Amino acid sequence: MPNKIQKVKTISQYHQLRGLPKPEHPLISLIDYSTITAAPENNDISYIFDFYSISLKRNFDAKIKYGQQEYDFDEGIMFFMAPGQVFSIEVQRPSSGKRTGWMLLVHPDFLWNMPLSKTIKDYHYFDYAANEALFLSEKEEITIVNVMQNIHQEYCSNIDVYSQDIIIAQLELLLSYAQRFYNRQFITRKIATNNTLIRLQELLNAYFDNVILEKGLPTVQYIADALHLSPGYLGSLLKNLTGQTTQQHIHDKLIEKAKEKLSASELSISEIAYELGFEHHQSFSKFFKAKTQHSPLAFRQSFN
Repeated sequence: MPNKIQKVKTISQYHQLRGLPKPEHPLISLIDYSTITAAPENNDISYIFDFYSISLKRNFDAKIKYGQQEYDFDEGIMFFMAPGQVFSIEVQRPSSGKRTGWMLLVHPDFLWNMPLSKTIKDYHYFDYAANEALFLSEKEEITIVNVMQNIHQEYCSNIDVYSQDIIIAQLELLLSYAQRFYNRQFITRKIATNNTLIRLQELLNAYFDNVILEKGLPTVQYIADALHLSPGYLGSLLKNLTGQTTQQHIHDKLIEKAKEKLSASELSISEIAYELGFEHHQSFSKFFKAKTQHSPLAFRQSFN
């Protein structure tokens, strides 16, 4: 288990740690993975970057771990990290082929006063866990590599007043492609996504039947942890497949259970509210009416 945390504040510092030449620009760097060597003696070190990291890797002879998840990067896979995330690299064995890929490092200051400085937070995959990496098809990988190469060409050119705008335009294109490819992944990996939906419903049923009196309404974080997914990935998956957020799924299950109790039990409105995690029946009544356009009492009376 990594037990030492090293904070890397600048891209130049990262280059120095990896024995790489100084970056062409202090706030952005594009690194060819074939030039990076990972040493087993660093397996006990975790890192925190103060900048964004976007990686495309193949034949990477190590495991990357961030959050509580790890992944063995043998295929053409992308993953994204925002500033402040903790991760480690564990070298395990010689690679079976030549290590290839790119690592794009972007300091937030490079985006300063640009629209992307705010909109980059809308790309939720920066919060995904390692086991939620983006698996690229061969065609998709070519597309990503082409954009990376465009950035590399501009990065290696003489810097002028247009350089930043051009690089950021390419970066936005890269992020948009990644968003498209993630949406494709949610659809094409049907077995995994359908299993997630089934597990979600089973989890919500069990929670509302057995746990809610003890812990109150479930949070999005609780549901994501129970499904071994990051909240961001779970939310994106559900939104793509069902058009609803995780919170909306929780609320739907709450209304479903409320309707069951209102129609099939003689419990009072206050008792039902309590059993569904509400401290005050007024809060329950207000929530129920907002979701169904009927008060709990009116809904119950419709069955009489």
